[in-house]
Amino acid sequence: MGSNERRVGTVSRGIRCPIIRDGDDLAAIVTESVLDAAKSDGFSLRDRDVIAVTESVVARSQGNYASVSDIASDVRAKLGGGTIGVIFPILSRNRFAICLRGIAMGAEKIVLMLSYPSDEVGNALVSLDRLDEAGVNPYSDVLTLEKYRELFGENKHEFTGVDYVSYYGDLIRKCGAEAEIIFANQPKAILPYTKNIITCDIHTRARTKRILKAAGAEAVYGLDELMNAPVNGSGYNEKYGLLGSNKSTEDAVKLFPRECRPLVLDIQRRILEKTGKHVEVMVYGDGAFKDPQGKIWELADPVVSPAYTDGLIGTPNELKLKYLADNDFRDLEGEALKQAISESIRKKDSDLVGNMASQGTTPRQLTDLIGSLCDLTSGSGDKGTPVVLIQGYFDNYTN
Repeated sequence: MGSNERRVGTVSRGIRCPIIRDGDDLAAIVTESVLDAAKSDGFSLRDRDVIAVTESVVARSQGNYASVSDIASDVRAKLGGGTIGVIFPILSRNRFAICLRGIAMGAEKIVLMLSYPSDEVGNALVSLDRLDEAGVNPYSDVLTLEKYRELFGENKHEFTGVDYVSYYGDLIRKCGAEAEIIFANQPKAILPYTKNIITCDIHTRARTKRILKAAGAEAVYGLDELMNAPVNGSGYNEKYGLLGSNKSTEDAVKLFPRECRPLVLDIQRRILEKTGKHVEVMVYGDGAFKDPQGKIWELADPVVSPAYTDGLIGTPNELKLKYLADNDFRDLEGEALKQAISESIRKKDSDLVGNMASQGTTPRQLTDLIGSLCDLTSGSGDKGTPVVLIQGYFDNYTN
């Protein structure tokens, strides 16, 4: 190691970019923005640096939007426009309210079935403690709106101050549909009300669809199967439909970006041409982490990263330094300890599954870990850094 030893490990930088518009050459803009930042901040790119681009600017450059009337047309065509069960949506004005407007505009009546005590990503309607007090078993009990109000009254969301039960009910009625609201956690609980169902859960959707179809539902669509093709020239997402969409205006959503592997490969190629460095590139949306205070799990997108270059496939393969220091090499110190640990890292197996020295290094996908770091770096507000450059992520103690 010697006097030129690197003293800094992983560095994550938010990169400022111009506001991206429909039709912009995003690969060129990202490449230039990163190179300009390197020049102005006095650092240089290295092999295996990661350039990450937030999904929202990718979708914007693709012009990938759908209006509530586009959604309504798709819902009517697929589910017949009568009484539709809308089950397990998340409680979010940004993520679901505009989708719900479109769905309600394509139906005569909506039976809205909310999971409780919270939605899939942890937005709470009531606390578990209050369920215990009321003697309610969330696994088996189906509550009507009247029963819910009698037991729990009005419940405003801790962060947004919205009573989502009233908010969603009012929103459906404003769109000209009748609304009935029930609370249940078993998908089959919707079937006495209607056999035409939109299941709005994200990560559990395949199981929900399977259960409903096996129990005799007639039309079952996930949010991933609405707007999965253009309607009247709208945007669409063939793989995820309305999943991963965000509110754009009161009458439109920005969809999750369409196929964007060509984009990440294009950025990788441009950086190689301009700098001679082989970087990895990914598109990221929500990170995959949970807030211990509000109990909200961040991941409302179907995946953290919809596209990435091949060097980001897989999971980290790391040894726990503290385990080696406390166990195998507890009698060594100083330079001898450093050499012994460095030697272990250099010799580590390519697959450490089951190795004691790797315990505590949770094997999460690289793109989930790096995407979470990017989401925290860029924030969700006004930082103006939709591109993140991460350096040194693949370094270890020996580099």
